Amino acid sequence: MSKTFWAAIAAIIVIFGGIVALSNRHSNTATNSNAKPTNHLFGEGTTGVKLVEYGDYQCPFCGQYYPIVEQVKEKYKTQVTFQFRNLPLLQVHQNAFAAARAAEAASLQGKFWEMYSLLYQNQQSWSSTTAATSIFEQYASQLKLNLDQYKKDFASSQVNDTINADIAEFNKTKETMSTPTFFLDGKKVQPTSVDEFSKLIDAEIALKQKAS
Repeated sequence: MSKTFWAAIAAIIVIFGGIVALSNRHSNTATNSNAKPTNHLFGEGTTGVKLVEYGDYQCPFCGQYYPIVEQVKEKYKTQVTFQFRNLPLLQVHQNAFAAARAAEAASLQGKFWEMYSLLYQNQQSWSSTTAATSIFEQYASQLKLNLDQYKKDFASSQVNDTINADIAEFNKTKETMSTPTFFLDGKKVQPTSVDEFSKLIDAEIALKQKAS
């Protein structure tokens, strides 16, 4: 993809971030302030380097990044820990919170990454629908989850609070609320290709090795 294309995406992300910054400080339901944020981790992390993504399953830019992130995860699966956290942009993405609920409900049955992949791979199939919940239940069945338990977890305050805890963690960074947002060892980065991710990650690994 051209640099012009990615520059346009970056500009739109910033605009959307400004629109939703205030609305996303609170969820659509009450939040338990004692809830813990998610801890969805992938990779062995032998170098101690961590790449964190705050994402929105309905965000088209997150959808564009998904295959790039998957390649990065595979390339560095022994060296780096990859973490995903929820940042649904409620004002502009009507199904984003429900999608996050689906992923967190699947997580309670040990299938977070599988649901994460289904949501991104099929993003265009459910993004504009008014029947997203039913589609997510089909994904749950596809993953062979206990469907009754999935439905209970999907609607639970536990899942709601967990997602809001992720949002609260993002707010602590003081960054503009936009997706996807990446942090490499706590520093915000916004690479746009596997090569750009690789350069940043390699430099961070080298820095860690030098310091050790």
